[in-house]
Amino acid sequence: MISSIEKHFRSRSAVALVGLENRLDRILQWWLLLAGFACAARVAFSPHPHGMAAIPLIGTYLLVVVAPFASTLLALRWFRDGHLQPQPTTRLACVGSWRTVDRSEAARHQLYGTSGIMVSLLIGMMLNVPVRTAEYLASMPPLIGAPPKWLGTLHFMMTFDVVVFSSLYMVAFVAALRRVPLFPRLLGAIWACDLAMQVATAKLVVAAGPLPPAVSHALATMLEGNVKKVLISAGLWLPYLLLSKRVNVTYRHRVPA
Repeated sequence: MISSIEKHFRSRSAVALVGLENRLDRILQWWLLLAGFACAARVAFSPHPHGMAAIPLIGTYLLVVVAPFASTLLALRWFRDGHLQPQPTTRLACVGSWRTVDRSEAARHQLYGTSGIMVSLLIGMMLNVPVRTAEYLASMPPLIGAPPKWLGTLHFMMTFDVVVFSSLYMVAFVAALRRVPLFPRLLGAIWACDLAMQVATAKLVVAAGPLPPAVSHALATMLEGNVKKVLISAGLWLPYLLLSKRVNVTYRHRVPA
């Protein structure tokens, strides 16, 4: 029974992986269309400046839409032969007992590749982008006129957050898909930077205050929620990245000793 369930799961994950690889161009096209429409609607239903004054506003939303798209294309180019990149000289994942093998032996192993549970991680990194963008559009109205200093700081930090981390998570997605050896530590570094970003946002916005009490409470709730999401993701996936046989075979070229 377990064997049949395992085979069914592997089969479904393999199909999902092929779908991701073959339809990535179409997914990116849909992203441009839907995210562009959402940003246009956000501007259309909000008070907004006209003429030259509208250029910074339009540029901000263009950046939100284009950044993850461009970073994905660049990562596909950078990691075209990602599986051929050398292994790092220093191992950070020292948990477990493993035997190092060469690239060709690892590639012949039955667990080599990004199917199985890895597909869920791939999909999760990709979904992080529309979720993050939707939260940004819902929480950050277009910046009009001369806002208070704290609002300008908040708007800048939140825009910086969505642009940079949507791009970074897509770079990590491509690195995982292309079996780049540095992928596990890349994702770990992105998690750490994501947490630091939430703390930096809180400190900079508070320093630019004083904030209205309602805004202060909403900001604390939002940033706390962001921190919890990152910690939950890291808590769920870090043990897998350290202990999974598939991850170790695929990205670290080592098998159980």
